[in-house]
Amino acid sequence: MGIEVVGIIIVIAVIAIIVISNIKIVPQSYAVILERLGAYQATWDVGLHFKIPFIEKTGRQISLKEQVVDFAPQPVITKDNVTMQIDTVVYFQITDPKLYAYGVERPLMAIENLTATTLRNIIGDLELDETLTSRDTVNTKMRAILDEATDPWGIKVNRVELKNILPPSEIQDAMERQMKAERERRELILRAEGEKKSAVLVAEGEKEAAILRAEAKKEAHIREAEGEAQAILDVQRAIAEGLKLLNEANPSQAVVALKGLEAFEKVADGKATKIIIPSEIQGLAGLATSIKELMAEDKKE
Repeated sequence: MGIEVVGIIIVIAVIAIIVISNIKIVPQSYAVILERLGAYQATWDVGLHFKIPFIEKTGRQISLKEQVVDFAPQPVITKDNVTMQIDTVVYFQITDPKLYAYGVERPLMAIENLTATTLRNIIGDLELDETLTSRDTVNTKMRAILDEATDPWGIKVNRVELKNILPPSEIQDAMERQMKAERERRELILRAEGEKKSAVLVAEGEKEAAILRAEAKKEAHIREAEGEAQAILDVQRAIAEGLKLLNEANPSQAVVALKGLEAFEKVADGKATKIIIPSEIQGLAGLATSIKELMAEDKKE
């Protein structure tokens, strides 16, 4: 009885071990290939799965997440025969586990070799300067070619990036000298443009200052002329006003003659060399002389 119990326990244990060993839990973002008698049977997604013992077996667990592979630098030759070292970074994702498992042996090595040959073909059609300035173009072409080539392997290439482009040391030195010369040329151009703008601004300032000085001088002359004209006009108005008042007073001939003598006194101040005396003033002067002689005779008598 004891031997039978032990045997039953052993059988149960063996069955439990077999059952447990044929239970498979697939985690998130992974897939497992199931084979029956060596042939593809199914693809297990995330969850709990069972397989038939001794008949079915599981292949490797395949990651469905996006993967990044950094390939070593590859020697490439440009169209103008310059050898450079270029390393690439490929972002890919497995979309079909069955094709990935049975499509190609060692998929990563296949992608690396395909990347190297594609890169050589593309760079071979470009010159050195185009290679250094056409990263986006090269990336786009490589992604399209690699994506199409890896479709039968169940792989989708999402992005391809040129990580480093390393020309020969002598080419790098020449490029650095060229960039230095270009920077110096730009500096000289900017300095010359600055000096030109400064000279133009100074000339414009002097021009505006000269114009303002001329306008100020012109305005001063205009104001001075207006002042003189106003003064003359005031004098003429005063004379006209005096004549008007004199006419209104209706002066006698004697008063007019007396005013003439006063004016003659101002004229004959010793500065004039020639004096023209009106006849009225001459007659008045003769009358004055006659009166003076008569008064002198009366005094003698």
